[in-house]
Amino acid sequence: MGIKSCYKEEKIVQLSMRGLKYIFVSGGVISGLGKGVTTASVGLLLQQAGYTVAPIKFENYLNIDAGTINPIEHGDPFLCEDGAETDMDMGTYEKFMGGNMARENFVTMGQIYKTVIDRERRFEYNGEDVEAIPHITDEIIARIHTVAKKHKADIVIIELGGTAGEYQNIFYYEAARILKLRKPNDVINVHVSYVPTPAHLGEPKTKPTQLSVRTLNSMGIQPDFIIARSEKYLDQRRRDRFAVFCNVLAENIISNPDLENIYEIPLMMHKQKLDSTIMKRLGLRVQNPDLTEWKKLVERIHKPKKKTVEIAIVGKYFGTGDYQLRDSYAALFDAIDHAKWSVGVDVKTHWVSAEKIEKLNPKDVQYEKKLKKLINNPDGLIVPIGWGERGAEGMIAAANYARKNKIPYLGLCYGMQLACIAFARSVIGWKDANTTENTTKTNHPVIHLIPSQKKLMERRAYGGTMRLGAWEAKVKKGSQAYDIYTKYHGSITPKGITSERHRHRYEFNDTFAKEFEKHKLYVSARSVVENLAEIIELPKKIHPFYIGIQGHPEYKSRPLTPHPLFIAFIQAAHDHCK
Repeated sequence: MGIKSCYKEEKIVQLSMRGLKYIFVSGGVISGLGKGVTTASVGLLLQQAGYTVAPIKFENYLNIDAGTINPIEHGDPFLCEDGAETDMDMGTYEKFMGGNMARENFVTMGQIYKTVIDRERRFEYNGEDVEAIPHITDEIIARIHTVAKKHKADIVIIELGGTAGEYQNIFYYEAARILKLRKPNDVINVHVSYVPTPAHLGEPKTKPTQLSVRTLNSMGIQPDFIIARSEKYLDQRRRDRFAVFCNVLAENIISNPDLENIYEIPLMMHKQKLDSTIMKRLGLRVQNPDLTEWKKLVERIHKPKKKTVEIAIVGKYFGTGDYQLRDSYAALFDAIDHAKWSVGVDVKTHWVSAEKIEKLNPKDVQYEKKLKKLINNPDGLIVPIGWGERGAEGMIAAANYARKNKIPYLGLCYGMQLACIAFARSVIGWKDANTTENTTKTNHPVIHLIPSQKKLMERRAYGGTMRLGAWEAKVKKGSQAYDIYTKYHGSITPKGITSERHRHRYEFNDTFAKEFEKHKLYVSARSVVENLAEIIELPKKIHPFYIGIQGHPEYKSRPLTPHPLFIAFIQAAHDHCK
């Protein structure tokens, strides 16, 4: 049987995609090499050269999205403007290329299988036997064309999840092979691979990449470019060996050494003429990318800083075995970086396990001393996203510690909710105040499910209960939040409307709002829809910076446009720093 599409709509889409160019980005040897950064960097270079570029990420797992995956397992799920819960690479695409990613930019193998099986159940294949090839591969190619059509793209960059040689992603590679067969002059393959330098040998070894390329070859794919990840720049000898054994031109071996910052990578690739070589290879007009703003960013990053502030982050997703994970809060750390470069300071982050705080006994006469030792008297404190009871009491204690000691505090989502509980217990005097997410045995459910969510939860429809994606809020004039949003990047309308991305189920219980405000903790922003509390704050005359937000500003921060709340928080930490 010849390879052909058995899905009529796919044939129509293909005809409309004439002239479209495709760049497949695969990975070799080990995971975590930076395929996402490579995809984003190539996208930035081509975009700044005048082309419309659409990235798409194909993930291996069978989950429909990343929303139900523990962040320790696969990193911080990135939340898109349309509510899609995706891989961290969507955040990388947004940070490098601007614009907003959406559902069509992120595909899982679970989505592919479900679509094909649902289609078969609806008899849309007209009784044909449904097979991996062509039906699974056709659906993969259709997803590529969907994102190209929506973005009106000249070029689609397709990042293939996992590593070459895994059984989970073989159909993605099959789709790449088939597309190359159909459009040989419009498809190129970029392979990101690892070049280790064993300490006992002292020289880079090319054999792992040779074997990875051989795996690609066995699937009918010949890479056009190799991005060689290594500790240092490749020498000519290594380039020559790659050329001979991997059948790739020496000038198409791009050295990607460890750099101080990932935002240097596009400039490094441009210096090696990757962008112009890709344009030539795809038959596109070669144009020089405008990297003026990007160069200014890198200069700002490297500019010597006069002060270092310490930020404590009290969370519950830092550990995996004996190791600490940055990726569990990837968007948060990125947002801190963007803001610190804008303010012009260095930031040292101190990670604190909420469970360690939770184990302290508040009745212990040494409690405050032990708590201070764990939190380490920082210049600012953040309590980020979280779910459930584990570690919650530790985060409540941290929010309370920041309030009492006048330490700048930023509560994000759960961090906002737990700050309200801390305030209710310590200031208002409701000792049993809590969230109904953790207990129903309270007379003061400060955080609760609103009725519409409650009905869904009773049916165990967990995937449909969250408030996801961008929601508008009206910020109260005269509030600290209003002043912050007005000051930076024009992120508020003349009518005081701003928008943040959300990912949560539980809400502030408005029944108690007047009592909170009577004790000087104010609701300074409310959602345009349903009038829900979005931002809480203490006035500056009571606390230098104490703000909690129900949304996730970290997902909207970008290196060229840091988020206003993070800039203000880092500035407050700077002012607090002695």
